[in-house]
Amino acid sequence: MKVGIVGAGIAGLACADRLAEQGWQVRLFDKGRGPGGRMSTRRLATGHGDASFDHGAQYLTARDPRFCRAVDYWQARGIVAPWPAAGREALVGVPAMNAVVRDMAEGHDVTFGAAVRAVEHRSNGWHLHFAGSATGPFDILILAIPAEQAGPFLSLHDFALGRAALRERSLPCWTAMLAFDRPLPIAADALRGEGIIGWAARNNAKPGRSGPESWVLHASPEWSQRHCEDEGDWVLERMVAAFADEFNVGLLAPIASAIHRWRFAKTPGTGDAILWNGDKLLGACGDWLLGPRVECAWLSGDMLGARIVSSIAGDHKVESAA
Repeated sequence: MKVGIVGAGIAGLACADRLAEQGWQVRLFDKGRGPGGRMSTRRLATGHGDASFDHGAQYLTARDPRFCRAVDYWQARGIVAPWPAAGREALVGVPAMNAVVRDMAEGHDVTFGAAVRAVEHRSNGWHLHFAGSATGPFDILILAIPAEQAGPFLSLHDFALGRAALRERSLPCWTAMLAFDRPLPIAADALRGEGIIGWAARNNAKPGRSGPESWVLHASPEWSQRHCEDEGDWVLERMVAAFADEFNVGLLAPIASAIHRWRFAKTPGTGDAILWNGDKLLGACGDWLLGPRVECAWLSGDMLGARIVSSIAGDHKVESAA
């Protein structure tokens, strides 16, 4: 079987792991410049060295036995480590949050910088279209991307799957990244706010990090939604001021700063876990189907991979019996 997966975040890669175990040919395509997705890490140059920021997912937790086994494997290899500042069960990637996705991606054929413009189903299988190029055919197509991006593709080929995606609405998140030439007078390394700033973390205090004092600020979902289309410079200025005010930091003078908008940051989940059309060999997975956690994304991908293997194996048994 030849499998095309759009999206090389943790959901797409977990699905790819399952399918590759069968010896199937799996290719993944991601519009990002490198591994990470919403577990990405960004760096800013400063006069005190590079500052590092986990500007997407801040940490992960493991509760389901299947994901616990994966996390135990990563922890034994030093890819994740506990971060008590965020909670008793919190773990982070080492030396950055994207370490987990980077490690998973190394075992697969992944093309980054590949934004899929169209999905076409022909008599010989699925074809993906990019700006000025195309690839295929694939026997199976998996969409491991946010609901708002998957919906239009799914709707053209399965109305029910498309409707499930199109009715889901993710909340955005504005993220500010601030580097300083000295530690801020804040005792805690992770803070939860009730105003504009919903979360603040001293990134350089996470396990395996180095570099100057660096803080990641996540605006609350409600505030981010109200100001989703505002100019980034204004949002950054407002978030810096709110951080100083809400946590009594005083006047802030970052030596480097950046702002990022996660348009599809958080979703409550549909409860579907996976989407799969066994006739057209078309499926979708992601945290938007289960809930807004790294574990949910991994589980969705793993569950879809298992479902596909079971479905294809079942079809083959029927054909052999016939």
